[in-house]
Amino acid sequence: MFLNYNQKQDISTILNKPYKKNYNISGDGNNLNKLILGDNFDGLNILLHDFNLKSKVNLIYIDPPFSTNNIFKIGNRSNTISSSLNDSIAYEDTLKGEEYLEFIRERLILLYELLSDNGSIYFHIDYKIGHYIKILMDEIFGIDNFRGDISRIKCNPKNFKRKGYGNIKDMILFYSKNKNFIWNYPTTKFTEEDIKRLYKKIDDNGERYTTVPIHAPGETKDGVTGQKWKGMYPPEGRHWRCSPDELDKLDDAGLIEWSKNGNPRKKNYAKDKIKDGKPMQDIWTYKDPSKPIYPTEKNKDMLRNIILASSNPNDLVLDCFCGSGTTLIASNELGRNWIGIDKSNKAIDVVTSRFENILDNVNGNLFDFITIDY
Repeated sequence: MFLNYNQKQDISTILNKPYKKNYNISGDGNNLNKLILGDNFDGLNILLHDFNLKSKVNLIYIDPPFSTNNIFKIGNRSNTISSSLNDSIAYEDTLKGEEYLEFIRERLILLYELLSDNGSIYFHIDYKIGHYIKILMDEIFGIDNFRGDISRIKCNPKNFKRKGYGNIKDMILFYSKNKNFIWNYPTTKFTEEDIKRLYKKIDDNGERYTTVPIHAPGETKDGVTGQKWKGMYPPEGRHWRCSPDELDKLDDAGLIEWSKNGNPRKKNYAKDKIKDGKPMQDIWTYKDPSKPIYPTEKNKDMLRNIILASSNPNDLVLDCFCGSGTTLIASNELGRNWIGIDKSNKAIDVVTSRFENILDNVNGNLFDFITIDY
């Protein structure tokens, strides 16, 4: 399945398309961390061809314009609703239709070239255009490498009437380059409600627990897990989850609960299970900052979660629509190398100012600053 539209180019044309090759570097030139001022089509090509980063980027997060036909300003309040006429323009989100889709597609093709074989990409988009982007990404990254569609709760419920359901979410499309991708099994903390719901029983010491069967599907013909224990065999078609000797140890430790009918089940205590957290699901609540320093600034905890889940220390993280630089800040805090690109001078000013305190506490240059000549 693919999208067909008039402006669509073949991949070889995009990969061989001319780009701006002249740029200036402030820094020692050897820093893995890079902040690039310029159009990201040029910046991505420079990374590919001049810095030889083909298949070297482990994680990509992008939050591009959403084709909203809005002009985003920066001032005392960095949003479109409350902006002042005196505020400066941060960026213009005015591309629409086929022009927008091909703008995104060109950059996705370059990002695919940069992404490592074990890398992943997270594409942050909204419900109005996201389904078209999904088809583009299926085409470029392969539908078999689609890992999930994350719904992100971005704000509180709307309190005004509209002809339709209130919109409090956007979406993040998650793809890997191959099946063997970095994945660090992200978890979230158990809530008190979770614990009460999952561990409904309470022992004499006031500890919450639940019980699970001590047998599992599948018969064992010759192994110890098919042998008799406490005068009984596993139910038909099943086997003991561990050997009879191990079951004896569990029973001696008080971890086997016997029903009135003599049915044994293993006790699982909340205190032993909740310390590692519960697997993270695909609905996230990470609300945007109420007082953003830059339009469309995203929640840093959300970026930290993505970085921890899909990269390792010293890996390289790329955000080619870096805006306020939250991806870069979070990557730096978590010991990842990073590259940010943005064509807005206002965005670059915000990013560099956010790094000023960090620069005061390190020796040498934290990043190379690259300015593309136009």
